[in-house]
Amino acid sequence: MPYDDSVPPTRRARPLLVAAALAALCLTAVAGCGGAQDPAGTDPGAAKPGPEAEATASVSASTPSPEASPTGAQPSGATPTAPLPQGPLTGRTVVIDPGHNPRNREHTEEINQQVDIGTGRKECDTTGTSTDAGYAEARFTLDVSHRLRELLQAQGARVVLTHDDDRPFGPCIDERARIGNEAKADAVVSVHADGSAVGNRGFHVILPAAVKGGGADTSKIVKSSADLGARIAGHFVRTTGSAPSNYIGGGTGLDTRGDLGGLNLSTVPKVFVECGNMRDPEDAALLTDAGWRQKAAQGMADGIAAYLKG
Repeated sequence: MPYDDSVPPTRRARPLLVAAALAALCLTAVAGCGGAQDPAGTDPGAAKPGPEAEATASVSASTPSPEASPTGAQPSGATPTAPLPQGPLTGRTVVIDPGHNPRNREHTEEINQQVDIGTGRKECDTTGTSTDAGYAEARFTLDVSHRLRELLQAQGARVVLTHDDDRPFGPCIDERARIGNEAKADAVVSVHADGSAVGNRGFHVILPAAVKGGGADTSKIVKSSADLGARIAGHFVRTTGSAPSNYIGGGTGLDTRGDLGGLNLSTVPKVFVECGNMRDPEDAALLTDAGWRQKAAQGMADGIAAYLKG
């Protein structure tokens, strides 16, 4: 669920170029756009495999501990503790933005504070959604983000997380955008899961609309973000076997929005990935399965790599 809006707006028409790019990738998928998926059943609270472990070359924009600052303000940057391997993404910077924060629900007053998103004001952050069994979106996004980080680092990318469960709440949506901007990221991906009605299934990638007002100006990133989003969507289909959303995006798996501060305030290519609908039991079975979460991370990593390689 997008951290600065819980209700998607009316569906928007897809740019033909982006839809065509997704269609071309779907045609090459082994499972197809409506492929079946592995059975679920892995306990979200069970021990995670290697990708869940901390990577020694990790870069985090967050504070070492919540006690360091009551607001969780970030330092200007961090340095990897070990050299990254050389690979096809050497020299590239990717910012991963795990949606929400597991402790946001303990800080409702703080996350309800309004912040400037350029075209208006919105809440600092939200709590996110969860499955009916209580698996929180914020836990899901951290798990997938850790897996994605490891996959990208293995290809030589410098990876920055906007937070890593190391602060009391947030960061706020404007700060999340600022972290990507200050990192001069080649790509930013915000990881989410949706909270829609039962029967609404599938993933979708949210692209920034052309927005200009106040501190928001997406004119320089609309095209590049659309390319990034289309590549992620195509590889997500191929790797997970999940179909594009049946309720947003007209079957393309792509949606364009101008109401999300995390996109409006970005000056670097950025998209949101809604990996599935936590409120639908079939999607929830996938989202709570560790094996499927690894596939989701792999699909995003492959899409990001394809975009960065041109």
